[in-house]
Amino acid sequence: MGSGRTAETSRKLRQERLSAILEADPMTTDQELAASLGVSLGTVRLDRAMMGVPELRKRVRSMAERASSRLRSLNPSEIVGDLLELEPNRWALSVLRTARDMAFRFTNIVWDHYIYSQASSIAVAVIESAVVIVDSMRGEYKGHAHVGDTLIARAKVGVNREGRRIVSVRTRVGDKEIFVGRFIVEVLR
Repeated sequence: MGSGRTAETSRKLRQERLSAILEADPMTTDQELAASLGVSLGTVRLDRAMMGVPELRKRVRSMAERASSRLRSLNPSEIVGDLLELEPNRWALSVLRTARDMAFRFTNIVWDHYIYSQASSIAVAVIESAVVIVDSMRGEYKGHAHVGDTLIARAKVGVNREGRRIVSVRTRVGDKEIFVGRFIVEVLR
């Protein structure tokens, strides 16, 4: 009788950890969850099913649809990457899966303009207005992305002065930050 409660308690704690991991990084795969939780892939899938958490592809699609419905400054097709979360005038989250055609010739290193374009488009997307443009940007590349990496960009809106807003964007691959940018965007209408 005691082992049944222990198993139930263990499952509940594991599901709470699973939920916390996905809250911090919704792009976590089942394989990464299994490794983090020290359980099998089947256990992760069973836990997700019991919790009503869809698989990664369905999670991403659902998040993108919700975020796109709040988008005003760009069309969804104008965003570089997939907009997953958007709280207008506060913050946003974008994901870009890199492919071979994004790399420098003869290398697996992703061109820097893809990293910048994702950051720039999310800096504009996070502002709730019909027309928003980048007025200036100060940024730093802190690392490289490689073919197959998933770039996760988070934008946070800061100061608002005379129709201009400062938007900070941080892009990472896994736990490694590869780009930090400070965009000054101007609201035209």
